[in-house]
Amino acid sequence: MAEPLRQVAPSVTRAAVVRDATNPSAIAQFGVIQAVAPPVGLEVFPINLRDAAGIEPALATLAGSRHGGLIVTSSGRTNFLYTHIIKLAAQHKLPMVCPYRYMITDGGLISYGPDLVNQYRRAAGYVDRILKGEKPADLPVQAPTKYELVVNLKTAKALGLEIPSSVLARADEVIE
Repeated sequence: MAEPLRQVAPSVTRAAVVRDATNPSAIAQFGVIQAVAPPVGLEVFPINLRDAAGIEPALATLAGSRHGGLIVTSSGRTNFLYTHIIKLAAQHKLPMVCPYRYMITDGGLISYGPDLVNQYRRAAGYVDRILKGEKPADLPVQAPTKYELVVNLKTAKALGLEIPSSVLARADEVIE
């Protein structure tokens, strides 16, 4: 998620990573983002999300510094508060990368993450196998196999960003 942020907002050099610090998956996501950020010229730091009120001061501070951006990780808490996060990012004019398409249709800038419809289809296949007698413990754990890139041009325009044609060409969906 660091690389897509730099591609659509090359002036961003510092990014807050919104995460639920009580969620092991979100902690792991931050670790991956932290590892890939320096090679693309991005410094990242976590914002541990507890409630809606806790994020506003952190984003205001980030917006006060120059060249700030926002990366939202996937967790129950961030998914629950995503509309508030999008509102604050727009208010502070922060470019933001989110994990899911629906966050972009609601006003986020860009998403790069697993295709949820594909995930649900694959889960249905597992349910079918279990109902036919396979033991759940015998089924392999599967990672997402299909990822999607979604760009919201209306949000980009509001932020004063011009999305590179190379990003638009790779996008699975462009929202105008």
